[in-house]
Amino acid sequence: AAGRISYTLGLPGPSMALDTACSSSLVALHLATRSLRSGETDMALVGGVNLILSPENHIAFSKLQAISPDGYCRSFDANANGYVRSEGCAMIFLKREADALRDGDKILAVIRGTAINQDGKTNGLAAPNGQAQQAVILEALKDAGVTPAQLDYLEAHGTGTLLGDPIELEAIGQVMRERRDNRLPVGSSKSNIGHMEPVAGLGGLIKIVLSLQHDLIPANLHFNKA
Repeated sequence: AAGRISYTLGLPGPSMALDTACSSSLVALHLATRSLRSGETDMALVGGVNLILSPENHIAFSKLQAISPDGYCRSFDANANGYVRSEGCAMIFLKREADALRDGDKILAVIRGTAINQDGKTNGLAAPNGQAQQAVILEALKDAGVTPAQLDYLEAHGTGTLLGDPIELEAIGQVMRERRDNRLPVGSSKSNIGHMEPVAGLGGLIKIVLSLQHDLIPANLHFNKA
């Protein structure tokens, strides 16, 4: 799709399709911001799309007991029993802030910093690495020039699985220990719109932008007990 979009719109700059599983759209965002910072590009389109066109993956995830059997995503809830797959498409347009101000563009949000890494060797291919998650959060904060104490909200992955959610929350908690106020709202778009898999990251980002516009954070649905 990346090449077709570049062809249709007549865009001669870097054009690539990425697949890093659930992080795909945010890795694309990371690379786009680096391209803008370096001056390689002046504008960037970052997008992702997920369509469930065949049953094979759904069957495989069901056998791994990763799919919620009742169709409810309970992010960070004690009764979480799996994630809910969903389809979706997301696209955002990026420019350097100085250029956007110069051109009179409507700015919906500013990306202060990004970071990416990999879990490396874990107990299983789908098992997350809490230490790696701490490292990437710290690197993103460093890149943005922001301290944990300055955060007012954190949009997490939060798929609603008993394996991933506790590890992610523990990693977040370790990074946020220096906050004077230990309370930090943490949310996930998965309970609202499902897990769009490669588009999940952009779905969460767009949720944050809409939250800023409406001065309101959507609740985590189906959350009853931590």
